[in-house]
Amino acid sequence: MERIEESRLMDPHTRVEGHIVLVSPLTGPVVPLASVPDPVFSEGLFGDGIGVDPLVGRVVAPCDGIVVHLARTGHAVTLQTAEGAQVLVHVGIDTVELNGKGFTPKVAQGAQVRRGDTLIEFDLDVVACNAPSLVSVVAIANSDAFEVIERAGAGHVEAGKSGLLVLRVRDGAVINTAHELVANEVRRSVTLTHAGGLHARPAARAREAVRGIDARVEVRFGERKSAIESVVGLLSLGAGEGAVIELVGIGREAQRAVDAVANELLREAPGEGGEAPARQQSPAPVMQAPATAVALSAEPGVLAGVCAAPGVAVGKLVRWDEAELAPPELASGSSAAESRLLDKAIAAVDAELNQSVRTASQRGAIGEAGIFTMHRVLLEDPTLVDAARDAISLGKSAGYAWREAIRAQIAVLGKVDDPLLAERAADLRDLEKRVLRALGLSNTAARSLPEEAVLAADEFTPSDLATLDRKRVMALVMARGGATSHAAIIARQAGIPAIVALGDALHSVPEGTEVVIDALAGRFAYTPSALDIERARSEKQRQAGVREANRRTSQEAAATRDGHAVEVAANIATLEDANTAVENGADAVGLLRTELLFIHRQAAPTVEEHRQSYQAITDALAGRTAIIRTLDVGADKEVDYLTLPPEPNPALGLRGIRLAQVRPDLLDDQLRGLLAVKPAGKVRILLPMVTDVGELVRLRERIDTFAREAGRTEPIEVGVMIEVPSAALLADQLARHADFLSIGTNDLTQYTLAMDRCQPDLAAQADGLHPAVLRLVAAAVEGANKHGKWVGVCGALAGDPLAVPLLVGLGVTELSVDPVSVPSIKARVRKLDYNDCRQRAQHALALESAQAVRAASRESWPLD
Repeated sequence: MERIEESRLMDPHTRVEGHIVLVSPLTGPVVPLASVPDPVFSEGLFGDGIGVDPLVGRVVAPCDGIVVHLARTGHAVTLQTAEGAQVLVHVGIDTVELNGKGFTPKVAQGAQVRRGDTLIEFDLDVVACNAPSLVSVVAIANSDAFEVIERAGAGHVEAGKSGLLVLRVRDGAVINTAHELVANEVRRSVTLTHAGGLHARPAARAREAVRGIDARVEVRFGERKSAIESVVGLLSLGAGEGAVIELVGIGREAQRAVDAVANELLREAPGEGGEAPARQQSPAPVMQAPATAVALSAEPGVLAGVCAAPGVAVGKLVRWDEAELAPPELASGSSAAESRLLDKAIAAVDAELNQSVRTASQRGAIGEAGIFTMHRVLLEDPTLVDAARDAISLGKSAGYAWREAIRAQIAVLGKVDDPLLAERAADLRDLEKRVLRALGLSNTAARSLPEEAVLAADEFTPSDLATLDRKRVMALVMARGGATSHAAIIARQAGIPAIVALGDALHSVPEGTEVVIDALAGRFAYTPSALDIERARSEKQRQAGVREANRRTSQEAAATRDGHAVEVAANIATLEDANTAVENGADAVGLLRTELLFIHRQAAPTVEEHRQSYQAITDALAGRTAIIRTLDVGADKEVDYLTLPPEPNPALGLRGIRLAQVRPDLLDDQLRGLLAVKPAGKVRILLPMVTDVGELVRLRERIDTFAREAGRTEPIEVGVMIEVPSAALLADQLARHADFLSIGTNDLTQYTLAMDRCQPDLAAQADGLHPAVLRLVAAAVEGANKHGKWVGVCGALAGDPLAVPLLVGLGVTELSVDPVSVPSIKARVRKLDYNDCRQRAQHALALESAQAVRAASRESWPLD
């Protein structure tokens, strides 16, 4: 903080051009803002300022001004000076809970007051006995426009006489006049009905909802409270599903601000908090819990954990836990210089995270992109940045201040009993490392890895995994963490076996120990016998041999032993995916997801952007056909620039082609881009979320109109996704107007079984091999056959080896799977007998459960 001629500036009778001198409104000892016993104030969420521990029950005006807000309970008052500075005086901590007891306001809202006029009188004894603390705060509510350039040091101040703060206008600040503020207080209670409660994504959305609105909003839950600007603060409230929170708005547009926040918090989306959308992209393996922990731990030389990413591995244990980055406590330069260093480091990390978002999006790793997007939100959180700046103003170095700010928030989150908040603490630790590295701090220890490394850590962060040599890393093992943590998600996407929650015993395993990992079983053997190691290596080798044999025949067409042809296509999202599909022998692209063109950007793509993207992919397919699905956002896939009304259940709302009802321009531009791709016959259009024939007919008419406008004479094939039961039951009607049907078993399963596929607790039950789902598949095939149309499956069931024989037996002639799965699915088809599949598929329709279907399939067609 700048120190300028202290005795002159702090003198209330001295006027200095451009400076505003505030006297103390209270009598008592000065308390630094960072020491105020309430994080809402100490972290500067209500603005920069100072504290006073009052010895006299009277609040006086710290300056001339207008009373723009007087709390209805009399415990707080805000003045606005002629220059526009908003000065908040808040008596005591959590005194709003006294509901006015002990407080007597002496002025009315809107009154013009002079410095030293009495504003509030309060009973010291009553307040002291009923509030957590008497420490009071004088804060500059619009600190974005006014900066504190001087404040009283340690000592005693007298109300109306002692100088307390000196302010000046920040360069370029936009200031509201007192008459523009129709100050009021608005309160609203909200019940959090959706899963996850107030977690990362809804918290971030709520914060964004009030950007540009002239009001301050505070969220309260029980005894905790947080300003809306702080996502970390909102997370630390611990408000889960079913919690009733209170929104308190203050300012000219308080009602608008409170309503905007409430609408966002009431807007349910599957996987809120930033957790489930990422999980959905890479679902955590479903495991049966062991009968008892004792039974597993009783096996000598073995630790039991939770599978985060499946696989078998053998290797030498390497400790990845970095030596702690220890920044110096005291600054080497001025506070202003340290603040600039912190700003520069944060900007560098933000740019790095932005690039990570773009890179992940381009390769279709939407879950990973979402992780780094959330890190960007946390990076700019005022709870962290302001706390670090306060420490810097006290002479701390930028690195030390940042580390302490992060750790203070981790400690706050640690007090809330919620496993998802533990994952957010891991994200904060990641940001701590990133910023410290950007400040030039590093661990100089060698990071050389053996050829077969099993990395061990208390917990990995996303930035750790971004720097790994994945050719040398065989597996990851963690003492803590969860199967849905961000590190686990990235490990699964990278194909690295991983086990979490092994406990502190992991730290006692010596570095260099040869270990065996069976991640699917959650088994970490650190004293394996030679036979254990040999068996693990044999299993890895066997799996690798099978993959290689399948790869060698992957370019050949797939047909059953009795000559029934089945096309094996690939589901892709990017140009890189298209190249992978070709390398793995995909006969075609059965599903090109186009959502990546729409998300992680500020505006919708143009017609030409659509054409260029699809043309590049079509060219890469070297003559293979591509089925391109039109925009399918909504539910878990959000688009920032689409302002859609809140929905109590987005999975049943404006999804797929339904979005065209409110934003027809998006679909029209996409269709025009698709129709411009050449050669014309290599692109088919797939329409998602069709529920009846009327929707299909209207869309075909639009497509035909655009084709005529473009001068196109060649017909274009249009297919319908079968994702809802109504579409399966009306397949015969749809097939009359569609050229093909493609069954999306992921959504069809969740809508048939009424089980949210983003809900981890239901993942094992939401099984596409449920007889009800298979009967709908059979109905769709039967309906299509009436009009000579073919049916494909592009959902996850197409890549399930136990499902493949049944789908083939039900008459599905195209299976579209992940590119890397094409060789194994082709190999699976070649081992089947079509007539046998038909008979056994009919038998499966009569079974009672998905488990029974799986058991029957495994018995009839054993897995390799």
